[in-house]
Amino acid sequence: MNYKMMGRFIAQILFLEAAFLIPALCISLYCGEDASVKAFLITAAMLLVVSCVLRFLCRGAKSNFYATDGMVCVALSWIVLSLAGSLPFVLSGAIPRFIDALFEIVSGFTTTGASILPEVESLPKGIMYWRSFSHWVGGMGVLVFLLAIVPSTDKGKGFTMHLLRAESPGPSVGKLVPKMRQTAAILYILYIGLTIADFLFLVAGKMDAFEAVCTAFGTAGTGGFGVRNDSFASYSPYLQNVTTVFMFLFGVNFTCYYFLLLKQFGAVFRDEELRAYFAIAVAAALLIAWNIRGLYGTVEETMRHAAFQVSSIMTTTGFATTDFDQWPSFSKTILLCLMVIGASAGSTGGGMKVSRLLLLFKSLRRSFLQMLHPRRVQLIRNNGQVVDDKVVETTNAYLIAYVFILFMSFLLLSLDGFSTGTNFSAVLCCFNNIGPGLEAVGPTCNFSDFNALSKLVLIFDMLLGRLEIFPILCLFSRHTWHRTVR
Repeated sequence: MNYKMMGRFIAQILFLEAAFLIPALCISLYCGEDASVKAFLITAAMLLVVSCVLRFLCRGAKSNFYATDGMVCVALSWIVLSLAGSLPFVLSGAIPRFIDALFEIVSGFTTTGASILPEVESLPKGIMYWRSFSHWVGGMGVLVFLLAIVPSTDKGKGFTMHLLRAESPGPSVGKLVPKMRQTAAILYILYIGLTIADFLFLVAGKMDAFEAVCTAFGTAGTGGFGVRNDSFASYSPYLQNVTTVFMFLFGVNFTCYYFLLLKQFGAVFRDEELRAYFAIAVAAALLIAWNIRGLYGTVEETMRHAAFQVSSIMTTTGFATTDFDQWPSFSKTILLCLMVIGASAGSTGGGMKVSRLLLLFKSLRRSFLQMLHPRRVQLIRNNGQVVDDKVVETTNAYLIAYVFILFMSFLLLSLDGFSTGTNFSAVLCCFNNIGPGLEAVGPTCNFSDFNALSKLVLIFDMLLGRLEIFPILCLFSRHTWHRTVR
């Protein structure tokens, strides 16, 4: 285990987080929020000191870096990032209890959007910005951002791919270009471009500039922290429709946008995951619209709410235009299914991912055909390419781990005394990085009533869901810390 290289990387993460605090500090200074200014200054100073100490202690690190090192480094980086990111909430007094502050910032960085706050409009502007910005930096990944901006050196070539694989969502991670740092840079350029486009459309709809920035961060990261207590209910139909479209766009694999820039339209149209993602979203929106047709006055309003919630839940954003907990059971069941399905691999969305579900169905089909024709070689293909059996095995292992963690988390939450529907939807929406659930954690409620143990379980679930389970589980395996592990 290359501890020194991991220490150097975590030091860079802490330095970057200190830099991320600067805009929030400036906003607090401009608004005259003395408590927030002090909180951001203290936090930034602590991060810089720890970063410098780590860099000094980890000087002379060797360049060898393996897959296990990458997963451990990613997991530890996200834990440290979250612990440090919670300090402004506590020090400013916006969220006095540390466990609540940790829940809020982990929900932000993992783009979950679940909140312990009963209302958000009274938050200081600087704190509100930091809360929303955590979505944006967590959406594409803070380590991917670091790989994109840090100059490439010979010492860093050993761990770039392992870090990107450990943090990026999906059953497999490939390169857009030969160098992984260039791939990370391209991803963030696309990400920034779409975020700016979303901001401009929101401002064109007469949304306040500060609200537009925070909303664009939440939409881009598919996070869902709102700046109004009713989320999106009080915004105009135009703003709701714009956000519906951009939530859907940020749930698309960013590789598709790269192909569009290269004018490889055929590759985009032939993408199986994109077609399935689009078909599921349209079918779900139409079914829900049919089911709730009697709840709203016009067809336009019905379709708008149905499309918005489907886009919000499937991309795991978590914004809401209406209290969908009051919808019929059929519609709520569809939304629960969408929570599990999630968005596309290589997007900022959470959930199991459409591509992983396609692989599971294809794996099931191959097993069935092999029973019928034992001597025939059955291959699994994706977009015309044969899928490596290791990818299929990893996908099957992910499903097993997913079900086991879901069950154990549900069991632990049941000790808290809430209803079965509340506990199950709370676990489901945190594990899949959704945000609001049903009943006591519905779109008009929050997670503040859970006890400390339940909040820790849900924090753990949010991290597991964002990092696709395995990097976090690596921390609890004795084989991870064995010197010969490669």
